[in-house]
Amino acid sequence: MLLIRGEAGGTTLTGTLYERGERAPRFKGAPDEDAPYVWVCDEFYAVESGGTVQKVDGEEVNVAFESPMPRGFDTKEQALAAANEHVRTQFARIGVDAEDVEITVEKQEAETAEPQ
Repeated sequence: MLLIRGEAGGTTLTGTLYERGERAPRFKGAPDEDAPYVWVCDEFYAVESGGTVQKVDGEEVNVAFESPMPRGFDTKEQALAAANEHVRTQFARIGVDAEDVEITVEKQEAETAEPQ
């Protein structure tokens, strides 16, 4: 699996890209388990009050979280492009310029799916 991490404004968002043969999460709303690549990451947005307070560029921003929206892809390139766009979009939703987001990809060991 790959951890796709975006950093900007003093905060970080990390999502997970499950690769072909790895056991992707199974929960309500998860994509078809046959998808070769599955992207899972939090979604959030700025709110006037409530939510969780997050420091962004030294200022407090109230952030509300949505349930993760897993998405399945046929190719690694499609999945990586969607992951990068997703991470940049989440930062933009809390007032950070998407171009200011530094994205890194880190390989992690994952549990493999059992052969059928």
